[in-house]
Amino acid sequence: MHPLARYIAGRVSVKKCANFTGNYWLPRSLPALALPVLSFLIPAYNESARLGATLGQVLAYLHEQPYASEVLVIDDGSTDNTVAVAEEYFATHQGQVATRVLSYAPNRGKGYAVRQGLLAARGAVAIFSDADLSTPVEEVPAVLEPIMNGAYDVVFGSRALDNSLIGQHQPWLREQSGRFFNRVVRLLTGLPYADTQCGFKAFRLDVCRPVVEGARLDRFGFDVELLFIAHRAGLRLREQPVRWNDAAGSKVGVLNGLHGFRELWSLRQHHRQGHYDAALARTQAVAARQASSPKMAK
Repeated sequence: MHPLARYIAGRVSVKKCANFTGNYWLPRSLPALALPVLSFLIPAYNESARLGATLGQVLAYLHEQPYASEVLVIDDGSTDNTVAVAEEYFATHQGQVATRVLSYAPNRGKGYAVRQGLLAARGAVAIFSDADLSTPVEEVPAVLEPIMNGAYDVVFGSRALDNSLIGQHQPWLREQSGRFFNRVVRLLTGLPYADTQCGFKAFRLDVCRPVVEGARLDRFGFDVELLFIAHRAGLRLREQPVRWNDAAGSKVGVLNGLHGFRELWSLRQHHRQGHYDAALARTQAVAARQASSPKMAK
């Protein structure tokens, strides 16, 4: 049995399942106090207008799944009613899915919010998603199952691998800026991926926690940084095509891309100065322990 399946099996009875991705393990039953298999994270900044609808879709989907889960809203210093909307929705829509709101002030950036969510997550796997659900919540299996079946440690959504999965495209300038940014990412970091910026990423937390703890970028370069540390540490990463639709009212603009370039330069400086070395060593040590742990009979 894969170490991640053993982690879950220590808390709930599991069963072996299979689909087109291969074999994976899911709980047979859901004890009330079982730790979640999945933590679904939603970083939010001034998202009161659409957060209720987003939570409705996420909770409706997770309630139908055969595994324990939790939803965390991470409020990134919002100045509107984001926290109140989340707390009220969770209070009036209780069920088998655990819910929490994390909040702090002032605004620190999406990268900081995602890190706080990943560090607070109790699941075996954590997925973070944009609050606008540009990637539908129904794409969870695309990034969850390759981790659950033991093949990967990080699986991240991509808009670049299958253009047929893109419903509503971004405005032309934003789309071209994104493509240029990813070319620069590949040039400056050596990462071999076509799209590092899609806001739908899954992490196997037992091996990825040192990656998160070692990250330093708070804003729009954080995706690249997490993937960079994980890749350099030798973890198994998969770029996964997912459905995606540009959402009205997106907060990502050309100016954010300029900030992203600045953070790419910061990433290079952190790497050259050895600021990631401790995180790389810890990640490699955890991964080695997991790989060498005794196999459990299926």
